[in-house]
Amino acid sequence: MKDVRPTSGRVLSALFNILGDISGARFLDLFAGTGRVGLEALERGAGSCVFVESVKARADSIKNFSPGSLILSLEVRRAVSWLVKREMKFNIIFADPPYSCGWCDEIFEVPNLEKIFDPDDCVFVIEHSRREPLTPKNNFEIVSQRDYGETCLTFLRRKDDYFERRSEIDT
Repeated sequence: MKDVRPTSGRVLSALFNILGDISGARFLDLFAGTGRVGLEALERGAGSCVFVESVKARADSIKNFSPGSLILSLEVRRAVSWLVKREMKFNIIFADPPYSCGWCDEIFEVPNLEKIFDPDDCVFVIEHSRREPLTPKNNFEIVSQRDYGETCLTFLRRKDDYFERRSEIDT
């Protein structure tokens, strides 16, 4: 089992400052690890959060901190398939895949990923190493990138999505 690498306080603060008001948002925390990002989203007013963490012990730990939330102890591809079958849509999708495992390329190839995006308002944020640049595929485009030491936050959207409300991220 790979060690968990929790999002730093500095990056966490920056993420939510950039996102702004997330009141009522449907938040998805992919590669949740400790659940720190999703739990922060709930504290800041997100209407709901679904946590996806493939390591059962970590997923069980998140349940202790957020007993009312949906926690999926599934690999990301299987979790997305599960969410698609239930027609679940999200306003904010945050992914913090393990560094140096190839996920910066693979995340865009997860089958039906676009089907869990709210078509009217969705931002996709990927936390990754600066040493692993993202190359968006399948109709995704980078809106903004912010570096915090070794960590990079990349904000993306689907090219065909209405994105006006979140366009201020680009500044």
